[in-house]
Amino acid sequence: MLWKSPAMQDNALHTSVISSFNHLGGLFLKGNEPEAVKMLIELTECKEVGLGNSGTRVGKKVGEKIANEILNTFKNIPQIKAHGFSHFEEIQLLIDGISKDRISDITSSLIKSFLIDFTIQQSEKFKIPIEKVDIQVYDYKKQKIVSESVYLPVNPENKAPIIFTPKRWLRYVPWINYDDYFDNYYIKDIEKVEANRLTRSKILDYNRQNYGQVLAYTSNKERDISNCKYDPLFTQIPVLSAKRKTSSILNLPTGKKDNADKKYEDLMVQLLASMLYPHLDFAKEQSRTDSGVHIRDLIFYNNKSHEFTTLLYDKYDSRQLVFELKNVEEVETEHINQLSRYLTENFGRFGVIFTRKRPPRKVIKNTIDLWSAHRKCIIIMDDTDLQLMTEVFDSKQRLPIEIVKGKFVEFTRLLPS
Repeated sequence: MLWKSPAMQDNALHTSVISSFNHLGGLFLKGNEPEAVKMLIELTECKEVGLGNSGTRVGKKVGEKIANEILNTFKNIPQIKAHGFSHFEEIQLLIDGISKDRISDITSSLIKSFLIDFTIQQSEKFKIPIEKVDIQVYDYKKQKIVSESVYLPVNPENKAPIIFTPKRWLRYVPWINYDDYFDNYYIKDIEKVEANRLTRSKILDYNRQNYGQVLAYTSNKERDISNCKYDPLFTQIPVLSAKRKTSSILNLPTGKKDNADKKYEDLMVQLLASMLYPHLDFAKEQSRTDSGVHIRDLIFYNNKSHEFTTLLYDKYDSRQLVFELKNVEEVETEHINQLSRYLTENFGRFGVIFTRKRPPRKVIKNTIDLWSAHRKCIIIMDDTDLQLMTEVFDSKQRLPIEIVKGKFVEFTRLLPS
C-alpha cells in the first residue's frame, strides 16, 4: 500500500523501509552479523501497533535461527546480494516461519517514528488522552534502535502504549504473499514440470534456488497493483450464524435470571454490529462515560454512507449513535429518560432502544414529549423488528438499516405538526 500510494509521503516511507531492511543485509555481509541479527529480531515484533494474529496484541519475536536464515538471503541469492530487496514481503516466499503478521510488524517497527507522530496528531484531533511513556524506536538516520520518551495513548488496564495506523494502509494480507503465490502462480507456471505437488519447505527451497521465479511473480503483482486496496477491518457474520443468534435471543427469558440480560446484550452487540455494517461502523460495546456513572450499551460511528444516516447527522447532529439494549418484560419511561441523558453534544439527539416487546402507549407518549421539548428522537425496536432485520439480512433484498429507518419514519408520523 505504501508503494502503490499516489502520496509522496507514503512512497518515501516505503523507500525508507526497503532501505533500512537492506541496510541490515549490508551489515550482515560486512561481517557485523551479531548486530544485524539482534536488530532484525527486535524489529520482528511491534506490540504497540498490535497488528497480527495474537489475541493479546503481543506476539513473539523471531529467534536467531530464522533471523539468520533471512539475512543469509543477502549472501546466498545473487540478485539480492547485488541489489537488495525491492519488496521485502518476498521473504515470505523464501523463508519458512515468516507470515503476513511478521511483515506488518517489521514494517511498523521501521516506520514507528512516523506512526508515533501520526498517533499524537490523531489523539489531539479526537481528544484522546495521552501519557508519557518510554518506547523503542528505529532511528532512520542512525540506522539503530534507540529509546525515546514520548506521549501516547495507553491501555487503561496495563498502561501499555498504543500506536495508531492509517486505515488506508491496512490489508488482511500483504499484496505479495505465499498463499497467492502458491494458488495463482506456482501451480500455473512451476508445477507443470513437477511430477507431484511439493511441500511448502521444498517450494521455498525452490524459490531460493530460482529467485527469478519470485521476481517474475512480483512483477505480475506490480502490474496488477490497481486491484490492491485496503480491507475493511470488520467482516460480517454469516447469514446462518445471524439466524442462530436471533433464534437464541428470541428464546431468552426476560429479566436477569441465569444472566439472561448479559446474554441478550452479548448476542445483540454481535448481531447489530454485523447487520448494520458498513452503514454504521466501529461498534463499541459498554462504553463508560468519563464520570464512570453511565454506561451506554452500544455506540456506532456514523460514517454517513447511507441517506438515512446522513439525515440523522444533518438533522440531529448524530456523529455517533447510541443503542440501549433492554432485556425487560416491558420498557419503562425511566429507560427512555436514561437514554435521553446520554444524548449530549458528543452523540447528537438520536438514539435507539432495543427491547423484547412493543412499548406501552405511555412510553411512546414520553418519546413524543421529549421530541417536542428537546428535539431528541428516540425510537423503540423489539423482537419483531429484530426478526425483520435478520430476514432482510438473509434475503439481501433490502438493508437492515432500512428497518431502523422504517421505525424512524413511523415515529415521525406520530409527532405533532
